[in-house]
Amino acid sequence: MRVVIPCETDEGLDAPRSGHFGHAPWLTVVDLDDQLDVTDVQSVKNADHDTMGCAGVIEHVMKLNADAIITAGMGMPPLMRFTGAGIAVYADREMPTAGHVLSRFLSGDVARMCPDDACRH
Repeated sequence: MRVVIPCETDEGLDAPRSGHFGHAPWLTVVDLDDQLDVTDVQSVKNADHDTMGCAGVIEHVMKLNADAIITAGMGMPPLMRFTGAGIAVYADREMPTAGHVLSRFLSGDVARMCPDDACRH
């Protein structure tokens, strides 16, 4: 399983998580094996929302072959595109770092994002 967490820095699991998917400068990409043990962590520069627009950021993340995205905030267009492509989107607004978010997700304490949770802009 591959999980993507929008972050503010390239510090992997120690990176402060970003408040919003599309404007996150970095993406922490975590690969998990069948037992949900971490096998790899990468920091990937996110596409620039101001240059590429929302669609460009969505396409960038789609190319990462994510199975799940855990975000503090996401607009309706990316939420619908990701879920339509079979990528599960989860919402966590409490945990301070990618590692904390991942731990909470792995313990089953992060709910899927529903359309009512999507940002309106």
